[in-house]
Amino acid sequence: MERIHVTITPSMLLIVLPMVFLAATVDAISGGGGLISLPAYTMAGLSYDFAAGNNKFSSTFGTLTATVRYFRSGRLRVAPALCAVVGALPGSWLGTRTAMALGNEAMRAFMVFAIPVVGAVVLLRRNVEPKPKPFTARTGAVCALIGLATGFYDGFFGPGTGTFLILLLTWAAGMDMVTASATAKPVNLASNISALITRIAAGNVIYALAIPATACSIAGGWLGSRLALKKGAKLVRWVMLGVLALLTVKLAAEWIAS
Repeated sequence: MERIHVTITPSMLLIVLPMVFLAATVDAISGGGGLISLPAYTMAGLSYDFAAGNNKFSSTFGTLTATVRYFRSGRLRVAPALCAVVGALPGSWLGTRTAMALGNEAMRAFMVFAIPVVGAVVLLRRNVEPKPKPFTARTGAVCALIGLATGFYDGFFGPGTGTFLILLLTWAAGMDMVTASATAKPVNLASNISALITRIAAGNVIYALAIPATACSIAGGWLGSRLALKKGAKLVRWVMLGVLALLTVKLAAEWIAS
């Protein structure tokens, strides 16, 4: 496989690093951080495949940080998470292979339309406290199907995966929003790892950019999980709305001009 050399410039770092930090903070609280980080990589001049590869690299470690923090807090429900992980691993691999087969231009066009839709879901989500449900074999099977579907979406596109997981887990397992956010993290982590391995094998990771972005992602994951455990996601959701609006306009302009 021919390796493509990409020179990392200071302007690329100035675009990517703060956006990755913000994305990891948002993602640790309510999911949807990829809505910020994935377009940030394309804004820095990377093709979709390289943007997806570097985004998976940095976001995986940010999600790992949030997972550890949530586990230590006692809010992570292990049994539903493990069932969802079983589905997420093959789903993510299949979604990643599908995205790579479609190619760069098709995925860029998909981003332009998908980002506003997923952003609207994140914004309009209401924090309604569900009734707790006991964990049963049926619940475990439903969680595995949730993992399969969201894993495929995560590998295929990515942004908003954590948000969809939170919404589905509150419905399937009767979790409150913070517990669902905590339980979604290892599932998101599993699908990230599966997709990342596929991207690394394809040579889609530029380590000179991915490694400093990972440091920002870890810091954001730590901060976001702390905010979620103490204050929740209301303020960050409004901040994310402003970022989404700017990124959507930017991506749409690039797609129309291409």
